[in-house]
Amino acid sequence: MRGRRYFTRWQNILALLLLAFFAGIALAAPVLAPPEEASGNTPFQRVTDVKDYKPQPPSSTAWLGTVATSVRNMHLDVFYALVWGARSALNFGLTAALGAALLGMFIGGLGAFFSGWVQSLILRITDAFLAFPLIVGVALFDHLYFIAMQFSAVHIYFNDGLPQTIDTPLPPHPLDFVFSHVSPVWMALVLFSWMPTARLVNTLVMTVRQADYVIAAQATGVRWWRILIRHILPNTIAPIIVLTTANIGGIVLIQATLTFIGMGGESPWGEILAQGRHWIIGSYGNPLMYWWVFVPITLALVLFGIAWNLLGDGLNDWMNPRRTNHAQM
Repeated sequence: MRGRRYFTRWQNILALLLLAFFAGIALAAPVLAPPEEASGNTPFQRVTDVKDYKPQPPSSTAWLGTVATSVRNMHLDVFYALVWGARSALNFGLTAALGAALLGMFIGGLGAFFSGWVQSLILRITDAFLAFPLIVGVALFDHLYFIAMQFSAVHIYFNDGLPQTIDTPLPPHPLDFVFSHVSPVWMALVLFSWMPTARLVNTLVMTVRQADYVIAAQATGVRWWRILIRHILPNTIAPIIVLTTANIGGIVLIQATLTFIGMGGESPWGEILAQGRHWIIGSYGNPLMYWWVFVPITLALVLFGIAWNLLGDGLNDWMNPRRTNHAQM
């Protein structure tokens, strides 16, 4: 009954169709935009046979045109970046939102479990992180990444310079593995996006702990981990899923914005907008002369954010028992 009611709203159907569209593009990226053998599955296709510094309009070789780069006679294929950017956006948004949700659940649940001064301290730390500007956190992690790379370079230098008589070389530096798989922007977004989840989890767990069935279970001697699995988690997971789902679109938009202003992020969509920023406004009398520079990428970002927001709203209506009961009445 509840599942059938979910599909009665056109917003929910639209969200699923948009997400299926982006997921299909991401899965079919190697077919829609085959990469060159030399470059591999990179999100950019370089066009080097262009003799003009202006963006090139759509053609048979570049379906959505090209964007000029700072390198002489080198352009980027907009369609290629649009297709592979969908895969990058889904990967970055899902992993970053999930990482922030898990961290927030752990911190918020920890404060609610111990309560007292521990809970008060955790909530004050959460408020401090909420007041900390995100862009400052990204800049901080960029500097930490630079310092870590310097330490890694020194480690490699001394490791390679060891005498041959030493049979056991230095072990791999842990920073090499961390920063080769995780970008500084991803780490910054995770470490500065967990606070709403932590506060939500803290409130939900404190509310469930005071419920009669939890108190009765504690009085009968049920172990705390059984109470956590059978009572607390099932009654708190739905709002967390809704919040995490709604955050995915915002995280991808922040990543594209940071890439656009030159603070990392490695967003293919943001990089195309950054490379074509000088061509967004066309000549006098024809403002859409170079529409392919910004219209496809901007439309993709808008639809991506709308899809996840609509999905979050739909899940909120579907998983909220109060709204369900009200609709049935």
